[in-house]
Amino acid sequence: MKIGIIGGTFNPIHLAHLRIAEEVRDRLGLERVIFIPAARPPHKEPDDYLSFAHRLAMVRLAIEDNPAFSVSSLEEELGGTSYSVHTLTELRSLYPGDELYFIIGSDSYRDISSWYRYRELFSLTNLAVVERPGAEITDLRTPLTVAMAGEFCYDSDSLRLTHRSGFSVCYLAGIPLAISSSEIRRLARSGNSLRYLLPDRVAGYIEEQRIYRACT
Repeated sequence: MKIGIIGGTFNPIHLAHLRIAEEVRDRLGLERVIFIPAARPPHKEPDDYLSFAHRLAMVRLAIEDNPAFSVSSLEEELGGTSYSVHTLTELRSLYPGDELYFIIGSDSYRDISSWYRYRELFSLTNLAVVERPGAEITDLRTPLTVAMAGEFCYDSDSLRLTHRSGFSVCYLAGIPLAISSSEIRRLARSGNSLRYLLPDRVAGYIEEQRIYRACT
């Protein structure tokens, strides 16, 4: 089975997250996409994001009408800081016979060399790098160190890297929906409409729980 993995704080999940997952599923022929909310993101303080329970609940509401989407609380179950390498190592053991695709934005990929044990990621999964607004990539080798780039073969025509492990990195252009979770939080704090930015069920949950009224 071909499975997509999309992680993030999802604070809150919005239509760009969902469209990215659907577009990648369609383009790569994925049979399933698993959303994995970060439990304890490494580059953020706990006061910077909503509780895991609320974020998980919003993801469940957002994807409930798509049978190809599911959500996992894996990072909460693993405990500790939510490093992608730990999550993907666990997923590799949970789905040993499946073809995994880790979906990340081009803005995140540009900084991938700063990720914890980032070199190991390329031996655990395929990467699907999705174009994000203002972060177009013309050469997937650019964010890599010189030593790391030597571990890949590059096809410039298809914008694809193939790692010596056999896993690949592909680039998917043309999905730059400019929706921001921080802007949604700002609107929610002000009591403004969130319509057409996220699913109605998620907007209703935010309103009912009043979860961003006192959050930054």
